[in-house]
Amino acid sequence: MPRFSSDQLLETVLRYPVVPVFFHADAAFAKRILDACYAGGLRVFEFTNRGANAFEVFSELAAHVQANCPELVLGIGTIYTAEDAQRFIRAGADFVVQPCLTAEVAEACRRSGTPWLPGTMTVSEVYQATRLGAAIVKIFPGNVLGPGFVKSLRGPMPTVPLMVTGGVEPTETSLREWFGAGVNVVGMGSQLFKNPNDTEALSRQVAALLAVAQTATSPLSS
Repeated sequence: MPRFSSDQLLETVLRYPVVPVFFHADAAFAKRILDACYAGGLRVFEFTNRGANAFEVFSELAAHVQANCPELVLGIGTIYTAEDAQRFIRAGADFVVQPCLTAEVAEACRRSGTPWLPGTMTVSEVYQATRLGAAIVKIFPGNVLGPGFVKSLRGPMPTVPLMVTGGVEPTETSLREWFGAGVNVVGMGSQLFKNPNDTEALSRQVAALLAVAQTATSPLSS
C-alpha cells in the first residue's frame, strides 16, 4: 500500500506547491540535494528516471526518506511503461509522473493506489487524464505552452489540479506569472540547481520560493 493516497498527495502538494525535479547518478549527492530541499521547507520531491542507474539511486533515496524525512512525499518521474511504474512503486515511489499520458501507466497506478501525474499539452489530453484518474495533471512542456494556455484552460476546466513543468524559473516574477495564470503547483528542474554544491544557498533559495508560491497560489475552484 502507498504511504499517501491521491487526496493526501494533493493536500500536501497544494500546501507546498514547489516541486524539485532532479536526477543525479550519484546517490550520496542526490541525498544531499534532497536534504537541502527538505531543510528549506519543501515536502514534495520528484526524482527522474533518466539514467542507467536511476532505479538504484531512487531505491537509496526512498530508504533515506523513510529514515530521515518522514514528511516528504517522494515521486518518480519520466515513466513511460507500466513495468517501470510498478518497479518504482515497489521501491517506494509515493507518486508517478509522466512526460506524456499512457493508459497502461494510469492503470498500474490505479491498481496499486499510487497517485498518477500524467503530462499533457492539449485540452483533450487534460480531459483524458481526468477521466483516467489523474491526481494532478501536469502541463508540459511549460516553456512551449506558456501561461496563456493555462489561463485559457481555466475557463472550461476550473477545478482540475494543474502542475506546470518546464519553463518555470526560480524567480518571484516567474512564479507569480504561472500561479496568476491558474496553475496550482510548479515543478522546477535544472533552473533550480545551477549551483548544486552550495546546499545552504539551495535551502535558502527554496525557502524563499516556497514563501512566494504559498502567497501567489489560489485555491481550486469548487
